[in-house]
Amino acid sequence: MGRYVFWAVSIGLLLGVFMRSLVPLSSAFVLLCVLIAIACFTLAFLNREHRRAAILMAVALASFALGTLRMDIATLDGDPLLTAQLNERITIEGAVVAEPDVREGSVRLHVSVKNLFVGSAPSPVAAGILVVAPAHTEVSYGDTIRATGILRAPQSFDTGPVRETSSSNGAGEGRQFAYPEYLAMRGISYELSRAEIESSEARVGNPAYAFAIKIKHIFLDGLGAALPEPAAGFAGGITVGDKRSLGKELSEDFQTVGLIHMVVLSGYNITVVLNAAAWLIKRMPLLKHTRFAPMGVSGVIVMLFVLMSGGASSGARAGVMALIGVYARTNGRIFLASRVLAAAAILIVLWNPFTLAFDPGFQLSVLATLGLIVFTPLFAEKLTWVPEKFLLREIAASTLGTQLAVLPLLLYQSGQLPIYALPANLITLVVVPFAMLFSLVAGLAGIFLGPLAIPLGFPAYLLLEYIISAAQIIADLPYASISIGAFNAAWMIIAYAIIFLIAARLHGNKKRPDVT
Repeated sequence: MGRYVFWAVSIGLLLGVFMRSLVPLSSAFVLLCVLIAIACFTLAFLNREHRRAAILMAVALASFALGTLRMDIATLDGDPLLTAQLNERITIEGAVVAEPDVREGSVRLHVSVKNLFVGSAPSPVAAGILVVAPAHTEVSYGDTIRATGILRAPQSFDTGPVRETSSSNGAGEGRQFAYPEYLAMRGISYELSRAEIESSEARVGNPAYAFAIKIKHIFLDGLGAALPEPAAGFAGGITVGDKRSLGKELSEDFQTVGLIHMVVLSGYNITVVLNAAAWLIKRMPLLKHTRFAPMGVSGVIVMLFVLMSGGASSGARAGVMALIGVYARTNGRIFLASRVLAAAAILIVLWNPFTLAFDPGFQLSVLATLGLIVFTPLFAEKLTWVPEKFLLREIAASTLGTQLAVLPLLLYQSGQLPIYALPANLITLVVVPFAMLFSLVAGLAGIFLGPLAIPLGFPAYLLLEYIISAAQIIADLPYASISIGAFNAAWMIIAYAIIFLIAARLHGNKKRPDVT
């Protein structure tokens, strides 16, 4: 009964958040759900025959109501004073509350605004604004700035194909990216375009976040001293999730061939690091006999990684999954991956309900993990002809499982189908752990030795260049990524229903416990 209640709570809560994200459900509708839940609870005590079904229905409806209320609380209404100044040139003052997003043509700052200046008099306001400043603007996390620019409301926009290929047919046309809701997920209600930073005063925000960003940039500087570009940028991606340093063109190559998961903070990257940490703990006399040492060290590592990634939802999901997995292994409990995934998703959605419907990275991350849980064992049983040496069979099964799970959503979001994802992953993933290890060595050497660390960075350089060259060569092959036109979300839902029903049937035929 316990697992059924868990899934009733999970499905009800997530469905409530999702429906409220897309449809403005009224308070009367939510109250109706609560009243029906109370009626179902009453029926459970009066009718023994239908007690289980009544309890599960009541729990699901109550959880649905809770999900809608959580989304209601998170909805941003904006500030009346700022809304009255839309499309006007204004001056604002506030604190930079996230690591600056440095791009080729601009620097994007998430500013928590405290004052709006009308003339020379400040008026207190409270809102998040995305300040788009010129390139090479020197601003850091925690700084208090005064900026002048044109205040605008974020607008949704059409997304286009990732890259032009011989098969590209304008698949992005008609696909709307909900940009206002995506920014709302980060607490941003407005944009300040063509902004000029009039003054900047150094302050300190969250000390832990500031420390993590500082460590990240020291390490990236060390990589830059020991490795040339683009190897240094790629090393930053696979070690600390610094995707921006990879460059637009190379990022598109990795996305085209289905390798973009390497350069974001994912469960794979964190697992490699946690496995290395566990290996070290077992060989340290003071820690190997301490019961909670693995959990404590793993928690610190995961927290540092998530902070360095800017608190991205995919990184948070991977971190929560990894921590629960460490706890399960430490305490000898059965690690039920599907329940852990659901628990991780619920925690993240309760923290920030916008992630469920408006964060593509979170959606792809959860589906990829679900693919590993549900589809990878099925593929592994059929790939007996693939050798197990160098984990080739595991990599092939994992790649097929994750690609199948994300395919309908990926096609719905971008219309891009990476044809060569399986061979690209087979020939590159086998060297990624070693590339991460030698990149760590190169980064640390670069910190302490500067340019003298170049010889120590040579092993990392060889591995990184091998992966980069493989991605570039495969991306240039004919039909590396096929584009398809936009389609209705109903087809995506039908596709998922079909593939998961087939998977359930196959698992059932093996006469094993349900994967969920």
